[in-house]
Amino acid sequence: MFECIIEGILIGICTSIPVGPIAILCIQRTLQKGHWHGFFSGLGAATSDSLYASLALLGLTMVMSFIETHQLVIQIVGSAIMMLFGMYIFFQNPASSIRKQQFGKTSYWQEYLTAFLLTLSNPLMIFLFIGLFAHFTFLTDVTSPFYIIVGIISIFCGAALWWFFLTFIASIFKKRFNFRGLWLLNKITGILIAVLALFGLIGSFFGLVV
Repeated sequence: MFECIIEGILIGICTSIPVGPIAILCIQRTLQKGHWHGFFSGLGAATSDSLYASLALLGLTMVMSFIETHQLVIQIVGSAIMMLFGMYIFFQNPASSIRKQQFGKTSYWQEYLTAFLLTLSNPLMIFLFIGLFAHFTFLTDVTSPFYIIVGIISIFCGAALWWFFLTFIASIFKKRFNFRGLWLLNKITGILIAVLALFGLIGSFFGLVV
């Protein structure tokens, strides 16, 4: 049981550490709106990752087969969604976002939901989990639903720990940002997310050509 929990936490951290669009988004929201806005965004990503971990653990062959068959389409759609979101952040006005926050028009659950949906747009995460499960021999030959649930919860907790740590570190620098700094941060964040999405699109089409 203890080994299952530790391995699950490590897997959750491993899937969250890579600096991708979601990490950039969490940092941007932390610096612009505060620690808890960034952290709830991370929880949205952790929830989506846990869902894909569940599919990988349960070995749903129908889902896996669908993803493999439509991998190119999924990559293109996911990258396109990410690129549009990057453009949205690029053109966002940080001053108006802070005014909305002051008047209570934003919520942690909105941050959670958008991060959850963005992470959900990349179902290829399932294959990353399969690789990590094989590396850690995670829940090998285990059929007990209890152990599977404990494993999934452990993965979520590992991811949540990483997002708390990352957004906490980012929040330390929040006071150093004025409106101009936040405006510049939005531009950089939007460009980085859009560029990462563009690389995803190019990689998809390159794979199609090859």
